[in-house]
Amino acid sequence: PMLVVVDEAQLFAPAVAGEVSDEARKLSLGAMTNLMCRGRKRGLAGIIATQRLAKLAKNVAAEASNFLMGRTFLDIDMARAADLLGMERRQAEAFRDLERGQFMALGPALSRRPLGLRIGPTDTSPRNGTPRLMAMPESALEDARAIILAAPPPETVRTPRRPASPDLLDQLMAAKSAALEMRPEPAEPQISAEDLAERRERVDRVLRAILAQPDAGFRVIGVLYQEFVVRCRIEGLASVVPDLPEFRRMLTRARAGLGSETTQDDAWRDVSVRASLLPDDMQGVFMMIARAAKEGWPCPSDAAIARAYGSHSLRRARRLLTYIEEQGLIVCQLDGTGWRTVTLVELAWATAPGDPNAEEVEQESLAL
Repeated sequence: PMLVVVDEAQLFAPAVAGEVSDEARKLSLGAMTNLMCRGRKRGLAGIIATQRLAKLAKNVAAEASNFLMGRTFLDIDMARAADLLGMERRQAEAFRDLERGQFMALGPALSRRPLGLRIGPTDTSPRNGTPRLMAMPESALEDARAIILAAPPPETVRTPRRPASPDLLDQLMAAKSAALEMRPEPAEPQISAEDLAERRERVDRVLRAILAQPDAGFRVIGVLYQEFVVRCRIEGLASVVPDLPEFRRMLTRARAGLGSETTQDDAWRDVSVRASLLPDDMQGVFMMIARAAKEGWPCPSDAAIARAYGSHSLRRARRLLTYIEEQGLIVCQLDGTGWRTVTLVELAWATAPGDPNAEEVEQESLAL
């Protein structure tokens, strides 16, 4: 068990996107949320500190059990602090009157009601020390007049520094080049084709285990990538962990039921090229339909398409099929019984008729 103290927590768990990209914000926010939500069962106690409470994500701040609110002046920070402590808005002005070391405390370890307390002096001090203002030394008026009217000191002649000669610079550059040439390059380990295929299969097995979880289709890509990295390290695959863009492509193929070996086929390369015309979150749906069409399986239901897209809305799944059809990639047809058939343009792959209103469990059993 250990304490994990995060200072300037609004930088790691911001309420809105700021200077960093949205992907980096999701990764950092997911890590902070896991620390505060699920860290206790792993023996991690999170302590977060911030000077801008309004900029801190609510999901992270709400998981804390004990609060210490110090002096703050901005109205949004005071209102946020009053809400966390269960105080009325008109009482938020009290945070401006707190002195140095005074806090409003609330929590099972402190008090059941907002209580004012004072923190004692610190036992340690920073290396550079805190600057303090000191009074000017007392001096007589005559001494000041003498300093002002004193003659200026003689100017000191500085000897100009001579620039380094070109010959010396050439010698230094030549010595550096010789040292780089003499340094042996690290030999890259030779990996056989069998070992490479085995690693690829193990990575696919880890990815399938993650997608087998019930809520895997509705979790953000950043959280899935964190779990994927941890599982790869446990399996001893830390040296072959892909980056986030490559993981996104692997996740798209895995949601369509495709492995690394399947995508080496020329036909699937053509499917990948066509899928690249769609946004990233739609490519997995297109490849899932392409796999069902190539194997002759029934057309995926609206529930299966919505899950592959990461949504619970069946209406959004139908709009998604309409959008892909408008791009000229597929053709959807309904027979007299209301069952749907999807045909891939130019590839002449067509799915078997499938019930669009079928449950997702039935659809998965048909795919298996």
